[in-house]
Amino acid sequence: MTPKLTLRKRHAVIIGAGPAGLTAAHELLSCAGDEWDVTVLEAADSIGGISRTVEHNGNRMDMGGHRFFSKSPRVNRWWQNRMPLQGAKSVDDKILGRDCPLVESGPDPEREDQVMLSRHRLSRIFYGGKFFDYPVSLNVRTLRSMGFVTTLRVGFSYLHSLVRKLPETSLENFYVNRFGRQLYSMFFEGYTEKLWGRHPRHIAADWGAQRVKGLSISAVLRDAVAKAVGRKKEDGGETSLIERFWYPKFGPGQLWETVADEVRAMGGKVLLGAEASRFEVDDDGEILLVACSDGRCFESDYVMSSMPIKDLVAGLPDVPDDVREVAEGLPYRDFVTVGILVPSLALKNETGTPTLGGVVPDNWIYVQDSGVKLGRIQVFNNWSPYLVADPEHTVWLGLEYFCAEGDEFWRTSDEDLVRQAAGELRRMGVLSPGCPVIDFHVERVRKAYPAYFDTYGHIDLVRAWLDSHPNLACIGRNGQHRYNNMDHSMLTAFNAVEALLSGSSDRSRVWNVNTEAEYHEG
Repeated sequence: MTPKLTLRKRHAVIIGAGPAGLTAAHELLSCAGDEWDVTVLEAADSIGGISRTVEHNGNRMDMGGHRFFSKSPRVNRWWQNRMPLQGAKSVDDKILGRDCPLVESGPDPEREDQVMLSRHRLSRIFYGGKFFDYPVSLNVRTLRSMGFVTTLRVGFSYLHSLVRKLPETSLENFYVNRFGRQLYSMFFEGYTEKLWGRHPRHIAADWGAQRVKGLSISAVLRDAVAKAVGRKKEDGGETSLIERFWYPKFGPGQLWETVADEVRAMGGKVLLGAEASRFEVDDDGEILLVACSDGRCFESDYVMSSMPIKDLVAGLPDVPDDVREVAEGLPYRDFVTVGILVPSLALKNETGTPTLGGVVPDNWIYVQDSGVKLGRIQVFNNWSPYLVADPEHTVWLGLEYFCAEGDEFWRTSDEDLVRQAAGELRRMGVLSPGCPVIDFHVERVRKAYPAYFDTYGHIDLVRAWLDSHPNLACIGRNGQHRYNNMDHSMLTAFNAVEALLSGSSDRSRVWNVNTEAEYHEG
């Protein structure tokens, strides 16, 4: 009898177990698991990248806050297929004050913990000792907080910006053109410099174009009018004005851990503590082998990389000098999240939105005040009550500080960071003077934000050289050095897998996610 031939499966090595890498692995196995073996290499010891959830003594931290909202039906379906949307009759109803939408079949009783909760989006700005809506809205509260004189200045400044447009050669000019110089100086200038460590005049306008596409004073006016006449749409409007989003019961990491489990169930491997550091390439530019820093090696027929471009280029051989120079100069911004557990906040809930335990309903509080280093406050109770061990009697906060890996702040001890954070909250009036810190946890996050300055202006040179490797696709936020939201990263993965399976060598659809006029917010 003639022996039956078994064709060797091709092997895809996917670098990074964040949203981009895990989406790519799941899609490839779902569509072509009979032809491809998949190995996901993750340098960290946890799943999810910056979309992971960190657990500490029963309280959970979301590294940055991840809204599950997208204008891409494909992304929304993909999320819902992993984690059904939660219905009513849950702890969440105490907070929402209303029923949540149900999917047709409802949550699977055997997966009652694997659900998405419907969340109300509310964020505010702390500036000059007062709180303002974020994004800025034109209502009585805003005008009262600004005062008559400042309101006039804002209005005349905006009118001036309409008749004298600045060349959009910097992020500063981008904001001034849309909001006027007065509002820019109040709500954008200081915070942006705190976030990036650079003044907005030294940052490319690309960042603003990605993060606030379509948002301006005119957009705020249209939004206010739409609300007044009852035409506000939950699934439309400007991307920075969305009012509801979905959120996994136990944080974003819960979804990506679920995806990793599904990848393994389909035969894929997800290896933690596997830091890709070196690549072997043939004469045609194909990557034949991916080597990890611990000595493990993986043969590759195809590579999808969500690792930072700077590190990817450093591990590839025969890099042209100009490409290496640009890659080495690509900047990043790191941050430290200080989680503190307190019995209550000094802030009163005057919004009319019901909350569990009477806590203010903000998801985020953006700290524009230059008198403190603190950049942003997450109120984890409002992302999901299940992130907090005792949401009725404690408040679990995530205090975000932007810094550079290895600088003085990064090296500060956890105990000193907590003392500084609590002190700033007391000076701001967020905590009462005698409010105790019951518990705390500190997380340092490397390369959280790809930055748009230094050699970033020449990144197309690096992109073109990377695209010369026929079996390499760069996906995700750090994989493309682009400030993508979670759904953007997923879309790069979808497009990369489609290109691979169709045999296309064109990477333009992969790179062009989050550059078109239509915006997909995660």
